[in-house]
Amino acid sequence: MNIHILVGTTSGNTEYLAEQLQGELSSQGHTVVFHDQPDYANVPQSDCLWLLCIATHGAGEYADSIAPFMETLQSDKPNLSALKFAIIAVGDSSYDTFCQAGRDAESLLLELSAQQIAEPLTIDMLLELDPESTASEWLESWRSQRS
Repeated sequence: MNIHILVGTTSGNTEYLAEQLQGELSSQGHTVVFHDQPDYANVPQSDCLWLLCIATHGAGEYADSIAPFMETLQSDKPNLSALKFAIIAVGDSSYDTFCQAGRDAESLLLELSAQQIAEPLTIDMLLELDPESTASEWLESWRSQRS
């Protein structure tokens, strides 16, 4: 399977998490392309899986590294019916906008007819001691369901 990991991060924690998943998926034989600053023109919109690893920034906004990509999706409104996606939303539960960017991305992709293959994983960086292991377990759970 061709998997494109799209990362939205401010502090780098989400990018580190995404890099760990990239290694796991590559070792399992998947073709994985890592987009640390996704460019709308360079990310295929069909026949692949988007794994979005998105941190919430500020008052519930997308992190700077992915904001332009998401804004282009919102304005262009492409038909993404041939696209599969999954989301890891990273945030801090001490904020009332906990994981809002991940929820917004999920809503937008569903509105654009993309096919969601798993329930989003929300990672609370305030409480989670080992987010990489949590993400790996989530990844394995949806991979095993699809086998």
